[in-house]
Amino acid sequence: MGLLEEVWHHKYWLPPGTTWEDMKESADTHYPKPQDLWLCIPGALLLIMVRCIFERTIALPLGRRLGVRDKQRPKAQPSATLEGFYKLLGRTPKEGDLISVAKQSGLPVRTVETWFRHRRAQDRPRITKKFCEASWRFTFYVISFFSGVALLYDAKQGLSRCLLLLSQPLLPMLGWFYLLELSFYCSLVATLPFDVKRKDFKEQIIHHIATITLIFVSYCANLIRLGVMIMLVHDASDYLLELAKVLHYMKWKRVCEVVFIAFAVVFISSRLLVFPLITYYYYVTKFEMFFLSCLINSFLMILQLLHIFWSYLILRMAFGVILYGAVRKIFFSSITTRSSVVPAHLQGQGGRKGAAQPNSPGASELKSSAEG
Repeated sequence: MGLLEEVWHHKYWLPPGTTWEDMKESADTHYPKPQDLWLCIPGALLLIMVRCIFERTIALPLGRRLGVRDKQRPKAQPSATLEGFYKLLGRTPKEGDLISVAKQSGLPVRTVETWFRHRRAQDRPRITKKFCEASWRFTFYVISFFSGVALLYDAKQGLSRCLLLLSQPLLPMLGWFYLLELSFYCSLVATLPFDVKRKDFKEQIIHHIATITLIFVSYCANLIRLGVMIMLVHDASDYLLELAKVLHYMKWKRVCEVVFIAFAVVFISSRLLVFPLITYYYYVTKFEMFFLSCLINSFLMILQLLHIFWSYLILRMAFGVILYGAVRKIFFSSITTRSSVVPAHLQGQGGRKGAAQPNSPGASELKSSAEG
């Protein structure tokens, strides 16, 4: 047996008692093939093109009409010496480093501090850029969620029965939906260096790797319906998050707070309750353990740990909104929460002064955790 045949042996990819012969195609019956997913490469490039067109022709003009404006920022005076120290020491050098830079450059410490502050301001992403990114993700998540709900509905079979029936043929629309999701996450990976950098950048990379892996292996094993169901569990909260961010950039404070609380409720209930229930009941209890199930379970566990981490941050912000109105004083901390066969969380600019109680318990913590 050759190496390729050994890699694709049914004992690794299918539950015990199931072989590739059970998924043999005919003229009218088709099953998933791994090579189908190569289309994600041109699909990702197409989505990037659509995104650029959407942001420039729809999101940006819409944002301006809705009052989204970039604030004027002071510009740092050109200085090759200070620019070199900025790249060497980073955006926020320590006090001792500032004193050392002042001595070496022959400038007062106060001048160096001001220069670094203005230089940091230049690097901060513009509000209009954040608005465009959030608008694109909101549009995609809404389309993805509601189209997935429509596709998963099967009038001929009970939902619980059809989820794990490996011998069922591939419905063309479900295959295209999978390809769309995989293309979207590949496009996210490709644009990471150019998008607004989130504070959970490392978590995003882990999340995207887990997501792409789960999409690939679940497609190859014909676990598409279960995969789509898990996607929908995550999509249920993602578009609410992006909507809250859009409203935040528009400075619709009250509406933003209401949507954010709704997002927190849906996120925690779907990620910490529904997601574990689905993955355990429909997957762990239905199949005997085999290689692919162990791989899938490992990545699902990684995603669940990310869910717990993000839920902690969301709860902390939600309590600030409810108790102190802290959303007006803090930044939305951007976090990617879409998982499994799965965005990004809360980032924005501060609102009116005095909207939060700076000395109240938790308010200062919220502010410091979201800044930077």
